[in-house]
Amino acid sequence: MAKITETLSIQQARKLVLLSQRVPPIKQTGGAVEATLSAIEHLAYIQIDTISAIQRAHHHTLWNRNPHYKTSHLDQLIADKKIFEYWSHAAAYLPMCDFRYSLHRKQALLTGNQNHWYVRDKQLMRFVLKRIAAEGPLMAKDFVNTGKKRGEWTTKPAKQALECLFMQGELMVSSRINFHKVYDLTERVLPSTINISVPTQEEYARFLITRYLRANGLGQATEIAYLLKNTKPFISASLLEMHSAGELLQINVDGNTYFALPATLELLSCSLVRNKLKILSPFDNLLIQRKRMKALFDFNYQIECYVPEAKRQYGYFSLPILWDGKLVARMDCKAERKESLLHIQHLALESCLVKTDAFTLALSKELESFMQFNNCSNLKLHRTTPTNFKPILQTAVNSLIR
Repeated sequence: MAKITETLSIQQARKLVLLSQRVPPIKQTGGAVEATLSAIEHLAYIQIDTISAIQRAHHHTLWNRNPHYKTSHLDQLIADKKIFEYWSHAAAYLPMCDFRYSLHRKQALLTGNQNHWYVRDKQLMRFVLKRIAAEGPLMAKDFVNTGKKRGEWTTKPAKQALECLFMQGELMVSSRINFHKVYDLTERVLPSTINISVPTQEEYARFLITRYLRANGLGQATEIAYLLKNTKPFISASLLEMHSAGELLQINVDGNTYFALPATLELLSCSLVRNKLKILSPFDNLLIQRKRMKALFDFNYQIECYVPEAKRQYGYFSLPILWDGKLVARMDCKAERKESLLHIQHLALESCLVKTDAFTLALSKELESFMQFNNCSNLKLHRTTPTNFKPILQTAVNSLIR
């Protein structure tokens, strides 16, 4: 293996990651919708999530990259065929220009080389496909429910058939209505100019590597292959080949080896906005790989909505807070939209936070924007850790309470 070519401090590595992730956001030219598309194309995906304690994760992640973001942008970009829904490591919005690279998974599912999470009912799938071909775009509710209830969940065979057809590429999501998918034939959704040739394994590996490193600054094979089944072996091989060819650098950070695009190191000469605070989604691209956040940011994070209430340390939906180039706090929030009230159930400071006065000022400024983003005009602070921080923050945010 070629020798390590660069050694970076943990502070330099964090700077590269944050600048590559564009959080805090960079200055952009053009309109607000174009800025949203630029963010999606740069990050390569935006994870879709259903939890609505505050604005859903896909909106939240984009708002943190584009201060002028509106929740209508995604619908517009879908309608304009600039983005599409499919699977990254999870359900996501993807740039339409990357459509060709979704075909690797679709082909594997279609040929049986990869299993669906639903059993394929081929007869029902043909029926569903025939109806959509004849009638146009349909939702799951447009099919009769012949399933059985299992606890709180309803098994709907037609929904499973729709998802199988979607995952193997015969259907696409043409829009959403009240967050419910509307499915249509792929040929009616896909722009005619899009390349639909299936990439080779090498092309797919190089795409995953370059996309990940461009958006994340530094990466390892395990991180690049995160939840992408059966990809790690050929990603590992391509990383070594690209490094040997001089297309990638090896970087040592705190004893760990990462790969980076050579141009990425130029970011070290750029300024990182440290006084701007950002309240992040648990599903933000920066945070989604928890082991990576522990290694690079010394931030041990677990989303606790899946943890029994009695065992929660920080709260149901605690939001990591980025400030001064570090993850310095987490804030459990809930928006009561009918009352226009944002609850801060629990704000917990990390031990690394020492400049509390400057942090408090930055947080109060960002909370004003965060309230507007969540359609709230009032705020209620319930609890802080440490407890003596509550009156300090309460004084700072009193001006936000109407």
